[in-house]
Amino acid sequence: MNFLPLAFGSPLILAGLIALPVIWWLLRMTPPRPQEETFPPLRILAQVFRREEVPSKSPWWMTLLRLLIAGLVILALASPIWNPRPLALPGNEPLAIVIDNGWASAEDWRQRVNAAEKLISDAQGANAQIYVIGTAEPANAEIGPYDGRRATERLQALEPRPIPVDRKTAMERLASALPQDMKIRLAFLSDGLASPADDKTFATFDKTGHLASVLWYDADLGRTLALTGIDNKADSLEATAVRPDGIITPRQLTAAAYDDKGRRIAEAPLSFALGSAKGTAHFNLPVELRNDFRLIRVDGMEQAGATRLIDAGSQRRTVGLIASGDGDLAQPLLSPLHYISRALSPYANLVEPRSADLLQSVPEVLDAKPSVLIMADIGTLPEPVIEQLTRWIENGGTLVRFAGPRLAGASDNDPLLPVKLRKGERALGGTLSWSEPQKLRAFPDKSPFAGLAIPQDVNVNRQVLAEPSFDLNDKAYAILQDGTPLVTGERRGHGNIVLFHIAPDATWSSLPISGAFVEMLRRIVSLSQRTGAQDNQASLSLPPFQLLSAAGALTPPTPEAKPLIIEKNKQPSVGINTPPGFYGNEDGLKALNIFEGGNVKLQPISRPALSVAVTPVSYTSDRSVSLTGPFFAAAAMLLALDTFLMLWLRGAFRRRMKVRSRTASLAILLAGSLAFACPPTHRAEAQEPQQVHDDSKPGDGAIINSVSQTHLAYIITGKADTDNISKAGLKGLSFALMDKTALEPGDPIGVDPAKDELAFYPLIYWPIDPDAPMPSPEAIARVDAYMQQGGTVLFDTRDQLQAGASLDPAASPANQRLRAILDGMNVPPLEPVPDDHVLTKAFFIMPDFPGRYEGSPLWVEATTPNASPQDRPVRTGDGVTPIMITANDFASAWAVDDQGNPLFPTVPNDPMQRIYAIRGGVNIVMYMLTGNYKSDQVHVPALLERLGN
Repeated sequence: MNFLPLAFGSPLILAGLIALPVIWWLLRMTPPRPQEETFPPLRILAQVFRREEVPSKSPWWMTLLRLLIAGLVILALASPIWNPRPLALPGNEPLAIVIDNGWASAEDWRQRVNAAEKLISDAQGANAQIYVIGTAEPANAEIGPYDGRRATERLQALEPRPIPVDRKTAMERLASALPQDMKIRLAFLSDGLASPADDKTFATFDKTGHLASVLWYDADLGRTLALTGIDNKADSLEATAVRPDGIITPRQLTAAAYDDKGRRIAEAPLSFALGSAKGTAHFNLPVELRNDFRLIRVDGMEQAGATRLIDAGSQRRTVGLIASGDGDLAQPLLSPLHYISRALSPYANLVEPRSADLLQSVPEVLDAKPSVLIMADIGTLPEPVIEQLTRWIENGGTLVRFAGPRLAGASDNDPLLPVKLRKGERALGGTLSWSEPQKLRAFPDKSPFAGLAIPQDVNVNRQVLAEPSFDLNDKAYAILQDGTPLVTGERRGHGNIVLFHIAPDATWSSLPISGAFVEMLRRIVSLSQRTGAQDNQASLSLPPFQLLSAAGALTPPTPEAKPLIIEKNKQPSVGINTPPGFYGNEDGLKALNIFEGGNVKLQPISRPALSVAVTPVSYTSDRSVSLTGPFFAAAAMLLALDTFLMLWLRGAFRRRMKVRSRTASLAILLAGSLAFACPPTHRAEAQEPQQVHDDSKPGDGAIINSVSQTHLAYIITGKADTDNISKAGLKGLSFALMDKTALEPGDPIGVDPAKDELAFYPLIYWPIDPDAPMPSPEAIARVDAYMQQGGTVLFDTRDQLQAGASLDPAASPANQRLRAILDGMNVPPLEPVPDDHVLTKAFFIMPDFPGRYEGSPLWVEATTPNASPQDRPVRTGDGVTPIMITANDFASAWAVDDQGNPLFPTVPNDPMQRIYAIRGGVNIVMYMLTGNYKSDQVHVPALLERLGN
């Protein structure tokens, strides 16, 4: 029933208005309750003349008020509607309601349900069949036909799902459910976003001939938004969001990050610029806090698209880096970690230890909880370090080791290698060598590098070889053309061990300077705590752990959720049985999001061109308002007013008003008294005078003395005569340096490697005395760290007359002690000083290096031979040798008394031998202080010759 802009859903109830005259008569005939008056003197009452009492009638205004209350109740029961909605789809054909219930519909789902309920009500009035189909429902979901009641029940059972819609399947199911010659009215309640092949889907349904008319609901996309990806950079985590194309107004939102306990731990502004469909939020937090993120959600957005789940694969891995050599900041390209750092710094948080002592550096790096630890050319690992790393690997860590001269010369019983290695390395032009550099084969299918393009510009000139074994091929991640492995690895417990059989710089291979090196390292880093298919597994099944609801909240798994099947090198996608959420278990979770990778765009859906008219309508176009609630509310308010007036007419408020006014006055007076009785208090804070604290520590004076002047140092052996000779020898060498050079060193200093800091000294002289106590492993490790950080140790066995410097275990006692000491260090390959070494020309031209004795060569770190040595007058490595070994007893040849007289004769007694010994010492110290700059100076003749040409 419709009267202009007002209509009634139940107009028959308006017949109750006929009863209003009867109610008027009853109210007028029923007087109000008499007013009560307290009047104690009964004697006066006795004197009152009795007369006939006539009842008073109800006041006319009270009667009118009660009639108004009754009229409002009758009107409310008649379901009044202001501005009633006309029939959306006139006709009596069956009605098919196709409603989008994907992730984008959750934000305004109630609007869709309201629109569908009105459509069902209209169809029910026309006694038409009704079909209800959701576009994000299982393929076996019931769609009808229904009557009005069952259609409403089916509609209430529908709910938004956190997955994309599948309109093609929904329309195909509707077409198969309709009789062949049936015409229907189609109401499509869209979420406003386009899906693949929409035009084709509706055109195909149109060709079936079932359409009589189409009602197309357009959605408001102003609140539609999706988080499409995150990028965990070195200094921040960047979350990317997109909104539908065509929305150009600038917008400022807030993105919040939550941990695995659901606690809000960070937030960042999410900004959309004018005309931009893409917005970003930057979380500028430490990587340790960013790695605690489990999801990011946009505040005020109750939809799954505005929530981004984060698993371990999206976290920024922490990678520890430990190298055998000194990472010289002045020559970064020569650092063994340079190319590794450049390759991983965009994708991982890199941690390097402050100490080169493995007993300190390994625990320091492991305290940072790295996922991966990379060791560059570490040959000998102390036993405590092996135990620590073994536990860390078995608990899920990945150890990556690179070969080099030290690893090639290390013992063959290293337990932290995936394969057993042959002693030494295989080089181009050497034994077991190739005639030409080797290239890579295709990566094996089981390798973590499978699928990477084979770099054609990579050549391998040198490698460490693995001993043949039955499982060597299973452990090979990368293989050279000749069949030898370039990268091997194996699984240990929950972790991995990977070995690159080449050096981490470009000296052995061009791989570290190729783009393939970056991708290979990224693949290896992804091995740590990954949840994908591993090794020879074709697929991996992960059970649902927590699922994302359509509103963007994490919920327990539903019975219809199935395990997530992850196939190797294939990205899983969301579906009706695999909604977004976390899959796996607490040991490892895989996050499945609605949008996974790619350039995501949200395109608005467009109305298709069909053979029948398409009537557009919006969810907000229905402006009808139900007045049932307001009418009932008005009736209740008038009823309360009527009750109040009745109580007032009876005088119920007169005595109470007097008592209340007195009580209120007393309360105000008491509150004022208390306010003035309690004066404000002021806290006086005394300012303490500032004190100057002395933060100096014991030993600071010795440190300042060590760094203020260059000092030569010697190892205190515990044998007084040996230590005195060392001190006197370095004292004599210091006098010679002051006499021959501009250097003015201080007095020699004896150091205990177990407790003294060694970094202050460019050269440490270590006389080997077999009768002295054996240094502790900790002391040896500290000396090894000093050598790795750029210092040099000169070992002197002083037994040239007995055996000469040798690493033969059957040699002299001093050589056996030297071997025992070096077993705990990462010693590079050694060679006698070549004639063209820069050490022979650092200050004096030195053919050899005698001491008190002569005949023993001076052993230094072996340098890589050049292809054309005749073209280079000086050959040396790009750095200073960390170790020197001699048996010529240098200290006795340098030793002088306080007057500068030699303390020991040379053997043979030749004055020139002492002069050469002192000159050799000067060369050694100058080489330690200046490095290999002389190797460039001696090129001057060749450079001048070229300039002349």
